[in-house]
Amino acid sequence: MDILLAVAAVVVLMVLVLAATSVRIVRQYERGVVFRFGRVEPGTTRSPGIVLLRPVADRLQKVNMQIVTLPVPAQDGITRDNVTVRVDAVLYFRVVDPVRVAVEVEDYMLAVGQLAQTSLRSIIGKSDLDDLLSNRERLNQGLELMIDTPVGDWGLHIDRVEIKDVSLPESMKRSMSRQAEAERERRARIITADGERQAAATLAEAAQTIADHPAALQLRLLETVVEVAAEKNSTLVLPFPVELLRFLERATPREAPAERDTGDAAPAPGRVNGAG
Repeated sequence: MDILLAVAAVVVLMVLVLAATSVRIVRQYERGVVFRFGRVEPGTTRSPGIVLLRPVADRLQKVNMQIVTLPVPAQDGITRDNVTVRVDAVLYFRVVDPVRVAVEVEDYMLAVGQLAQTSLRSIIGKSDLDDLLSNRERLNQGLELMIDTPVGDWGLHIDRVEIKDVSLPESMKRSMSRQAEAERERRARIITADGERQAAATLAEAAQTIADHPAALQLRLLETVVEVAAEKNSTLVLPFPVELLRFLERATPREAPAERDTGDAAPAPGRVNGAG
């Protein structure tokens, strides 16, 4: 009797162990791929929830379906215009086919990382420095296409690729700084010259208006006097018309030139003729 109870207990324990090993839980962001005797059976992908497996025959592999953020280490390269740069990026991808991910590639994280590094070096060599600094959107799209084409066969999809930072040599930074400073100086000179041209044109129009209406000059003079007097100055500078000076110059008689001191010239002494 004791032997039968022991055998029954062992059997019950084995059933419980097999039942425990046959029950799996798949989370909401995961999918389960079932290998039955080492083969993936059609339709064996398990959805989130409780999954029952056949003891001994089935093995469950869980695949994460969340978007994965993969930083791409900084890569040294030479641009198309022969400038040495150091560029790093970040990659966003997700699994779209868990069966292919489980079967086609051994470690898809490592595979995507290595592919992203080689693609980044390739895109650096095909681009100019100006494109890396100012046209990153187009480079991001090209890099995304280069990575997404091969990983599509692995059951993955590249959502987005972003170039994070572009490091330049110190000598190149100084050269770019001098170039930017020269460009700003050129723009400042152009703006100053354009302002002077506009001011000269406005002054020419004002001079023409004053020439057509002389009374405008007197009004402007009175307005200037009022502005100066409003500042409580003890000294008032009153401009004097040049035309009045010229009128006074013409009205004043010119002085006669000084007479030359001629003096009466002494007669030359005559020769005395001796009588002879």
